[in-house]
Order: sequence, then structure tokens, then C-alpha cells
Amino acid sequence: MSLQDFVVTPKFEEYKERFKNHYKLERRADGVILVQAHTLDGSVQLSVQNHRALGLLFKAIGADPENELMILTGSGEDFMMKVDPDGFKLEQDDLPHWAYEYAYKDGRINVSSLINDMEIPTIGILNGSAFHSEICLMCDLTLMAEDATIFDPHYNIGSVPGDGIHSCFEELLGVKRAAYALLTGEAFDAKTALEYGMVNEVLAKGKLIERAYKIADHIMTQPRITRRLTTQIIRRPWRQRISDDLDGGFGIQMFGHLVKHSAVHSGKNVVNATNYVKQGKKNAFD
Repeated sequence: MSLQDFVVTPKFEEYKERFKNHYKLERRADGVILVQAHTLDGSVQLSVQNHRALGLLFKAIGADPENELMILTGSGEDFMMKVDPDGFKLEQDDLPHWAYEYAYKDGRINVSSLINDMEIPTIGILNGSAFHSEICLMCDLTLMAEDATIFDPHYNIGSVPGDGIHSCFEELLGVKRAAYALLTGEAFDAKTALEYGMVNEVLAKGKLIERAYKIADHIMTQPRITRRLTTQIIRRPWRQRISDDLDGGFGIQMFGHLVKHSAVHSGKNVVNATNYVKQGKKNAFD
């Protein structure tokens, strides 16, 4: 008999309760877990707090051997189109500290945990329009609502787009298309996102979760070891991509913030930089 016991792994009911203010969690008997990001039961509003929670959640889900497949989506009308009005007060009050804690450390963990800490297949659902869409786009499979739009507002709010969205766009779009999108804030509707290979399927909003479960049912027909080892194959390009440029991108972005001595994630900045998307325009300047 061993002299030591196994360290206790995370238990679903415990982390379901721990993360309830940021993510609604449901899990079927077969281990398919549904994660719905929210702010006060509505669409996610970006903040230092939910930014940190994401990486911690991925680590908890990945460390629980009873999870077999993750479906990740949002709540409300969009996936992420607003910033919590006071969600970056901590960053504004102490930029040098939070430029590292929130952005460089937490941000890198969020993306790397999705790719490296998840041994299970993942399905991302863009239930509506989104900036920071990379969390769903970098899942193994991605579904998108037919009325949703993907875009990156960083450059238009005076920030360097180096916090993971650059890795995602360059991998999915190629160098030239990614450069145009990052410099202009180009908005991709669902039809274009499908054509460019950013997502796998486009459906009506009300059909997305149902379709994700149907795909999950197919994936679950194969043995556990087959499912998990297949993820190791299909994620190799993502692992190479984030290994090559994720840390550097975050470092460059944070250097830009610190040199300017200003935080840029205010609700006003983001609202101003997303109005063109809400108006159905392709970019911010035409």
C-alpha cells in the first residue's frame, strides 16, 4: 500500500458554486459540461474579475477527471460587447501592478489553459457578437449565431492587439487578413467567418446549444482514450502558435500601456470603438 494518498481532484459541485457569479455550469451524467459565461445573468461585461476567473475555471475543469467534453458559450444577446463600468478600476488605480497581474499573467493563463490544461474536446459557441472572441474561436470546434459579428477593437481604443486575439486571427486568417483585421477593426459577419474558416457552423441563436450537444454526442461515441488523445493531435498548431508569440504579444501590449501611463479598458473607450459594429458597418472608418 502506498505511503501517500492521491491529492483530491476538483469536485463539480464545489467549483460550480465557486464560479457561479461568473459562469453557469451544468454537467450531464456522461461528463459533457456546459459553461455559460455571464454578468448578472446577462451577457458578459469584461472586467478584471471575470478575466481572472476564466483561467481558474479552465484549470478546475481540466483537473476534474469526470469531465469528458466542454461546451463554452455566453449568455444574453451577445457573447461580449461591453465592459463592466467599474471593472477596470483596479487597473486604473494601480496600472503597474495590474498590467502584470490582470493582463500579462491572467491573460496568458486564460489562453494557454484552454489549449494545454484541457485534455478533453472543446466546443465554443459564439451566441452573439463579440470582441475577445478568441476564447470560443480557439476551442476545437466553433459554432456561431447567424446574426453575430466578430471583431477586434484594440487598435481603435489605443491598445496594441497582443493579448491572444492576434495569435487567434493570424492562425485562422493568415498574415494579410489578420493584419487588416487588427489594424482596422474589420468586422466579420457569420457568413464571412464561416467562409474564412474561423468557425465550423452557423446557426440560428436558439439552435446553437442543441447542435453543440448533438456534436458532443457523436464525439462521445468513441472511447475516452481516443477522444483525449485526438485533442493532442488537433491542438498541435495552436500549441505552436501560442508558444511562438503569445508571451511576446502580451509583453508588447503591456509595454504600450505602461509607456502611455494609462489604462484603456474603460467602458467609454470600448463603446466608442464598437459603435460601428452595432451600426452594421464593416470597419470604423468607412
